[in-house]
Amino acid sequence: MKFAEDHNNARYRITGYEEDGIKINGRLFSQSLILSPMELVEEWEPQSFSGLKAEHLDDLYALKPDVLILASGKTQIFPDKEVLQRLAKEQIGFEIMSTQSACRTFNIIMSEDRNVVVAFFMK
Repeated sequence: MKFAEDHNNARYRITGYEEDGIKINGRLFSQSLILSPMELVEEWEPQSFSGLKAEHLDDLYALKPDVLILASGKTQIFPDKEVLQRLAKEQIGFEIMSTQSACRTFNIIMSEDRNVVVAFFMK
């Protein structure tokens, strides 16, 4: 097996996943947040996936994602029609997945030096 030195200069990495939250750089977060390799937005509304509206996506698109992920919690849940229409309109790749899957996917895409932005919903 070949090993390669990690040259990724990301400031934020997901270091763990637990039932009550995710660990970023070793610190546990249990509220909704936005994460990219270079940005962490801790104070973000909405706090639940069911409260997500199309206008909330502005905060995500402001981070100029190559890929956008909505982490819906313990299970994969799709947002309402208004949010899906906005996601499709922006012409940026997006995925909707469980939080556990989003954690793994974030680290993989980040390791490719791509700007992945994830909205994590813990409720």
